[in-house]
Amino acid sequence: MGVKLGILGLGTVGTGTVQLLQDVVGRNPLLQEVEIYRVGVRSLAKIRDVELPADVLTTDLESIVNDPAVDIVVELIGGLEPARSLILQALKNGKHVVTANKAAIARFGAEIFTTANQAGVYVMLEAAVGGGIPVIQPLKQSLSVNRIHTITGIVNGTTNYILTRMQTEGSNFSDVLADAQKLGYAEADPTADVDGLDAADKIAILASLGFDGRINLEDVYCEGIRQVSKTDITYAEKLGFVIKLLAIAKQYTPSSPLSVRVHPTLVAKAHPLASINGVYNAILVEGEPIGQVMFFGPGAGAGATASAVTSDILNLVAVLKTSTTNPNPLLTCGHQDYCEIAPITELVTRFYARFLTKDQPGVIGKLGTCFGNYGVSLESVVQTGFQEGLAEIVVVTHDVREGDFRQALTEIQNLEAIDSIPSLLRVL
Repeated sequence: MGVKLGILGLGTVGTGTVQLLQDVVGRNPLLQEVEIYRVGVRSLAKIRDVELPADVLTTDLESIVNDPAVDIVVELIGGLEPARSLILQALKNGKHVVTANKAAIARFGAEIFTTANQAGVYVMLEAAVGGGIPVIQPLKQSLSVNRIHTITGIVNGTTNYILTRMQTEGSNFSDVLADAQKLGYAEADPTADVDGLDAADKIAILASLGFDGRINLEDVYCEGIRQVSKTDITYAEKLGFVIKLLAIAKQYTPSSPLSVRVHPTLVAKAHPLASINGVYNAILVEGEPIGQVMFFGPGAGAGATASAVTSDILNLVAVLKTSTTNPNPLLTCGHQDYCEIAPITELVTRFYARFLTKDQPGVIGKLGTCFGNYGVSLESVVQTGFQEGLAEIVVVTHDVREGDFRQALTEIQNLEAIDSIPSLLRVL
């Protein structure tokens, strides 16, 4: 008896998945148990890179999730609706679901997993984070005995590509973005990527698995890369750093609230994430007793994502073949409670700040005094040069509570000698 798949969507990832399922030679023998039974598409007329019998294709996606013959529904249409409704309907009908949809899982995970648990079926989401990199199953299984304290990732290929090009070419953000759009590395509307929203969805999912609780997406602090200038990249370089958009989930002590955030970050060149360039992704997991584990690979693309989707399908085929009635606790998502997430003002971190000041004596002294008033200790203060008659001063702090640092900045902004604070970045 073959396992019947209903695939929703035949775009890049859907096509890659079908190609992988059709080319079984030299791969896991379980693939031969899989039958592509129905595939839902927008248009039957479109010319496709895969050959499927005409009766397999349909434009009626609801008919697939309601078809009693379908064992596994593979949701690859993306977006929030109708993806959410179709996933929920499939689960209510007792079908397992494989999805690559990080936006739907990050927003509606509670509803989706509750529905799956009630129906006694599984939702598999390896492809939702990190493209082809196996990170979801390792967090659920191999690493689940560890007390995880930090997950730090470069999980958005578009922004990593843009920052890498800015770093290597000395170009500015808008030029590289325009070029990335031409090359197809960035969407026509790049908001989700460059404003950090895509990375926030992904770190919410990783944090939920690593810290065993639900994450409210609204609690995830999110800042994108639009304000990162080539000037900052140059200064970062001189100070021994590179700038990366990092997604971070951290728990300082086992009982403290989580810090979950996405923002551009100065990363020391010796750090393992500093050398992850271009469209590649990497996720660094730190915990007890394992120490550090890093997952690295292509974060997007038809082949990479299809690899993750198909590995989830095979996991489910193995479950259906051994068909015990008891759910496998390593495949379910059992947590009901929401994690407590600390506000960003409570974050303790180092900062990099760049000031433009009037060229008058004693400015650095005044900066130092204001910072001192709020307990901000400075690691380095450098006057770097002049821009249009204004002196440029770059400051790197020691660890400081973000709220205290912001209060110091408010006071500094009111100083007569300060023209502006063009950039402010956190340091890992």
